[in-house]
Amino acid sequence: MSYHLIVQAPQLNDQALQQLAGLAGAQHIARLSASRARLSPASPAARSALMAAAQTLAVDIALMQDGQHFSDFGLLVSDMDSTLITIECIDEIADMQGLKPQVAAITERSMRGEMDFAQSLTERVALLEGLEEAALMRVYHERLKLTRGARTLLAACKTHDVRFMLVSGGFTFFTERLKAELGLDYAYANELEISDGRLTGRIKGEIVDAAAKRSLLMEKRTALGLRPEQVIAIGDGANDLLMLGEAGIGIAFDAKPVVRAQADIAINHVGLEGVIGLFDTKDER
Repeated sequence: MSYHLIVQAPQLNDQALQQLAGLAGAQHIARLSASRARLSPASPAARSALMAAAQTLAVDIALMQDGQHFSDFGLLVSDMDSTLITIECIDEIADMQGLKPQVAAITERSMRGEMDFAQSLTERVALLEGLEEAALMRVYHERLKLTRGARTLLAACKTHDVRFMLVSGGFTFFTERLKAELGLDYAYANELEISDGRLTGRIKGEIVDAAAKRSLLMEKRTALGLRPEQVIAIGDGANDLLMLGEAGIGIAFDAKPVVRAQADIAINHVGLEGVIGLFDTKDER
């Protein structure tokens, strides 16, 4: 099996590419665009050295199998908060209560893997008790924004018939609206309990935590008749690690250090279009 190295950054320079080529044992450098290059061949044994160099050079790298195409995959599973969208919805909801610092601190600890996700979610949602449901709509319309490159990734999924599944430890209020607006194939999240137009501070049903995310990926993979290597998963927090590990390619996107360290690939410097940039196109073979 032969490999090449994909290098991505907002602006690549020749010196960085030469340094990475030397480490990878690559004989050819193909500049595919101002932000993307292909170095071939590349030795998997050099992965650790390449990752260290990439961090110093502020570039994203990925060792990829030759001839691998995005259309080889059948399912892409993505986290929502700070992955498909730029915000943590619960933090912005809490801001409507004047509680953003307290809730954001719990969110950060949970995403770093320092506390149990279900416990952290229960604590954060409890602080929202009494908030009017209308505040959720304000967050959706006024604060929620797609991550850079998200529309490019979603368009590629449609072009290549890759199903897109949003799996979030956030809330159905947002996932269902994104599903409808963006034409997503599937969406799963937690449902906030609402009574008389106000949040009760509780979640309805089972919490979508790390184990649930992995289970949903596996269930959808089986339902679609896909092999494990035909699934891509993308996330940023510790509660995404189980689903990243279950996918053929697990991608840490703008992720916490614990996630970057365990994922197959980390994307830190380009947007979600960088997921498409990992793969060969027919004219790049």
